[in-house]
Amino acid sequence: MASLRLQEGAGARALEFAILTAARTGEVIGATWGEIDIEKKIWIIPAERMKAGREHRVPLSGAAMAVVHSMAAIRQGQQLFPGAKAGRPLSNMALLMALRRMKRADVTAHGFRSTFRDWCAERTAYPTEVAEMALAHAVGDKVEAAYRRGDLFEKRVRLMEDWAEFCGIVAPTVAGTNVFAIQTRA
Repeated sequence: MASLRLQEGAGARALEFAILTAARTGEVIGATWGEIDIEKKIWIIPAERMKAGREHRVPLSGAAMAVVHSMAAIRQGQQLFPGAKAGRPLSNMALLMALRRMKRADVTAHGFRSTFRDWCAERTAYPTEVAEMALAHAVGDKVEAAYRRGDLFEKRVRLMEDWAEFCGIVAPTVAGTNVFAIQTRA
């Protein structure tokens, strides 16, 4: 994260936002200002942009809000992460290119979602359902889904702040120290 934060450009900020929100690349690059509630610190992704076809509320940590504020300073139209062409979002390759510029061909943007899930399971006491809701995964079987009306939002607020703090802690301050593998390609 420390190396990523030194990178310039919308692609680097989009990757940072993707990591901090545990969101999919397509959700991030398609994000618009109309989906962000700055006051409430919530990103509401409409159902039509979600893989499962259900609206997803994402609590924005202080670190994620810092990314939003950095993008507000260079706002161009409705895209949170504007592409090179006016009025167009970033390319779906922008996050991969940010990693390549960092010489990190050994990791993928989607791999950070897996890292988030592993961190939840191995380093926290958050229930599985909270982690799965954060990833916008279906929780339980059809019967459980019929009875589960909430989205565990308040618990996810704490989870995402803890994740952002962890991301800040593991970031290298000196080359070669405190570096954790995210995902290695086979």
